[in-house]
Amino acid sequence: MHRTIEAFLGSRPFERGPWLAVGFGIGIACWAVLPGPWQWAGFLALCGAAAMAGLLIDAEGDLGHLRSALIGMALMLAAGCTAIWVKSALVGQPGIARPEVAMMQGRVLDRQVEGARDRVRLLLRAQVEGHPEPLQVRLNLPDENDQPGLVEGAEVRLRARLMPPAPPMLPGSYDFARAAWFQGLAATGNVIGPVTLIAPAHESWSLRQWQQRLADHVRAQLSGSPGTIAAAFASGDRGAIAETDEEAMRDAGLTHLLSISGLHVSAVIAGAYFLTIRLLALFPFIALRVRLPLLAAAVGAGVGLFYTVLTGAEVPTVRSVAGSLLVLAALALGRDPLSLRLLATAALIVMLLWPEAVLGPSFQMSFASVIAIVAFSTAAPAKAFLAHSHEGRVTRMGRHLAMLLLTGLVIELSLMPISLFHFHRAGIYGAAANVIAIPLTTVLTMPLIALALALDIFGLGAPAWWAVGKSLELLLWLAHLVAAQPGAVTMMPGMSGATFGLFVAGLLWLALWSGRVRLWGFAPIALGVLALVLTRTPDVLVSGDGHHVGITGEGPDLLVLRAVREESYTRTALLENAGMTGDAVALEDWKGARCNPDFCAITLVRGGRRFDMLMARGKDLVPVPVLAAACARADIVVADRRLPSACKPRLLKADRALLGQTGGLAIDLVSGRVRSVAETQGEHGWFHRPLPRQPGSHPFAARRSGPVATGAPGPAPSQ
Repeated sequence: MHRTIEAFLGSRPFERGPWLAVGFGIGIACWAVLPGPWQWAGFLALCGAAAMAGLLIDAEGDLGHLRSALIGMALMLAAGCTAIWVKSALVGQPGIARPEVAMMQGRVLDRQVEGARDRVRLLLRAQVEGHPEPLQVRLNLPDENDQPGLVEGAEVRLRARLMPPAPPMLPGSYDFARAAWFQGLAATGNVIGPVTLIAPAHESWSLRQWQQRLADHVRAQLSGSPGTIAAAFASGDRGAIAETDEEAMRDAGLTHLLSISGLHVSAVIAGAYFLTIRLLALFPFIALRVRLPLLAAAVGAGVGLFYTVLTGAEVPTVRSVAGSLLVLAALALGRDPLSLRLLATAALIVMLLWPEAVLGPSFQMSFASVIAIVAFSTAAPAKAFLAHSHEGRVTRMGRHLAMLLLTGLVIELSLMPISLFHFHRAGIYGAAANVIAIPLTTVLTMPLIALALALDIFGLGAPAWWAVGKSLELLLWLAHLVAAQPGAVTMMPGMSGATFGLFVAGLLWLALWSGRVRLWGFAPIALGVLALVLTRTPDVLVSGDGHHVGITGEGPDLLVLRAVREESYTRTALLENAGMTGDAVALEDWKGARCNPDFCAITLVRGGRRFDMLMARGKDLVPVPVLAAACARADIVVADRRLPSACKPRLLKADRALLGQTGGLAIDLVSGRVRSVAETQGEHGWFHRPLPRQPGSHPFAARRSGPVATGAPGPAPSQ
């Protein structure tokens, strides 16, 4: 076996390097998956043992490649785990213990205008009443309470309602607490009342103010939805984009165009590079004395860095400019810019600086799309398809268009598991939409915006802005058209981490190897598809505070304990985790439920069995004997408050006491499986709840085969 592995590695000298970057990323992921310090230390010890085992292999023998691979991967795995562990210890900020209303005084670190939501978002470093050390908090300020001096660097005093960074609402939901931990945020909240300006900002201007002025200038030249999107392209300010437009772009698979990332940075740098090299070529004195590719690469790098700083230098933008600079270096040196090794180098730079980015969808989707492009375009069949240079111009153009469509399809298929894992949804027509939208944005819209801004210096930008508006109207028309098509969005219930790992392993194997051996990557992908198909939609979803309950399987709509606003995060999270595209219907409006001001009761039939559920929704105290009798008739009781010990349902009592340990729950009534938020969190600093009981000792699992198998539905709770 070891001889076969040695021969395999020896025959692929240019394909081994990118796997070291993969090993670094796997080390980061292992830190996130493993529950606590003892397990992290054990993982590092195993990596050290593997490296030592590699050292024992004779370097002068015929297993040199195997030896290098074993040592290299072990060290990179350990380096990835160590990098994020150290980053977590250095920057991690524990959240406040509980919601509170407090006075605070501190300095404004950042200011973002969110015109679509009629508010300003402030980032403060402040001394908060009741806390000995200054805290970093993020606050929403209504537009009516905004004032001119409230900018970066200003010292303010205000009163705010603060909330701890929220953990996932349900298993598989977005983990804001983890993101806040690495951002150093201790709390978020809303400003109450006016803000008192204690001292003005010392700086006469700031990058954020410059960015805001540029966005305001663009919106002043171009009104409506095209103006808000043009401002996002020019300055990175997405706060004014209407929610309907943003939702249409998301459902059409075009939302990546709204965030400054690889597409925009590449377009800016490529435009600067080719414009520089073409202009300088017109001057023989320069062209004969200077290496134009080197000079053009330097100009492109400078423009790219300026654009990155101008648009806020967010992590995706920095990641993109790092990759673009490596491509420029390859062009200047006459090397192939479409190289997986260059891409791996860019990924390694990002992971060293922001190891936590590996855990988020932005890093995963951006690198997955670029890997798909490079791997597909450099594959032998793709090269052969485009190698017919003797054909006519129309035929060659047709081949390139077909290749563009196929590339878009490959990208969509590569991104689909990531989108389903993080968002429980994936677009179907995104490949076709991007074939039109990406060339429209990069070849027409962004150059027109640059031209319009340049002409505005002389007061001549109006015609260019008109053209920008028409191009963006076309983009929005395309987004709304695609999003409105039947089946434009596929919804799936939460994918497990193991299933997601199968997809990632298969896609990486397909992308990073060449030849027939890469086809083995379809094996884990097929297993992932099978696991995804067999994944059951949870029958009951319970939020971490017990306030919201979602029930599936009773028609196309999701039954919810309490009515939720159509645009609310709660409604979106419940529907996405249920994998449903229907509406959220209040339980009291459904004919199969029995509700009074204190409780709602419902009988569910799953797998030929009947399950009686009782859910608290009132705030008034209920007499203990009445409550005990209602609980005794129920299999599952859910409450957003602590219930007395006299409440003893047959299977599960998910009250505030239990949910305080487990977080949100996803319950499968047929299998008896109860998934919780806590089982995915471990002892990481951003999750402060004690570990729940082991699944085997969970009351639902312990009594799964009990009297509920034949239990009859109980009467409605007493008034």
